[in-house]
Amino acid sequence: MKLSMFQVDAFTDIVFGGNPAAVCPLEHWLPDETMQSIALENCVAETVFFIPKNDDFEIRWFTPEIEMDLCGHATLAAAHVIVRHLAPQRSSVNFHSRSGLLTVKVEGDFLTLDFPSRKPTPTDAPQVILDAFQVKPVEILKSRDYVLVFENEEIIRKIAPDQGILDQINLDPGGVIITARGNDVDFVSRFFTPQASIFEDPVTGSAHCSLIPYWSQKLGKKSMSALQLSSRVGKLQCEDLGDRVFISGRAITFLEGTITI
Repeated sequence: MKLSMFQVDAFTDIVFGGNPAAVCPLEHWLPDETMQSIALENCVAETVFFIPKNDDFEIRWFTPEIEMDLCGHATLAAAHVIVRHLAPQRSSVNFHSRSGLLTVKVEGDFLTLDFPSRKPTPTDAPQVILDAFQVKPVEILKSRDYVLVFENEEIIRKIAPDQGILDQINLDPGGVIITARGNDVDFVSRFFTPQASIFEDPVTGSAHCSLIPYWSQKLGKKSMSALQLSSRVGKLQCEDLGDRVFISGRAITFLEGTITI
């Protein structure tokens, strides 16, 4: 069986930037173990599959290890494939997922994700998480992911968590977000996933479901700009809508071809 496959760099306008996602359009779902094997073979942070559902689509996301409940950059990549390659006449795409209805709107070069808000609440982090970082956070919160807030952008840029320590904890399917106010943007972040083959995710749209409501309240503003400070760097425009968030960014196609299974 031959299947179409794209690789898209999301939340960037240049190849080799942002976060790469493999995108596999399907006519019907493959067995779960087959989709998991394809994701493992691709060896990027996420492989996204979608099938048609009337005028909408159903969507699922797989890391090389597990199926995820929500993934922002791969949803952006899937919408990019649909509106830039498969159906360029479309101005929006609706995806039905385990996390509910997800809408992506086309606004010029930008694609805007309409995602559920996951406002984090104050908590205590397991000591093993704190031991993995050399600097003490000023706040600790949690939704799906732990959110560690630090004093400034320089700490976020330079911090090097001890993967060996962090890998002692299983947060499946979550991770650890570190964040601070930005110098030239409203806020910055990085995202780490213990026990995953890709320890630091380059750009994490789903993490911004928690970062946006947090920073919106902290900064007293609804519309914000953000950077994810991985080595590939992700650029995001964000808006807090209460129970929903808008996450906007660009995407660019790196690869288009077929796979054989």
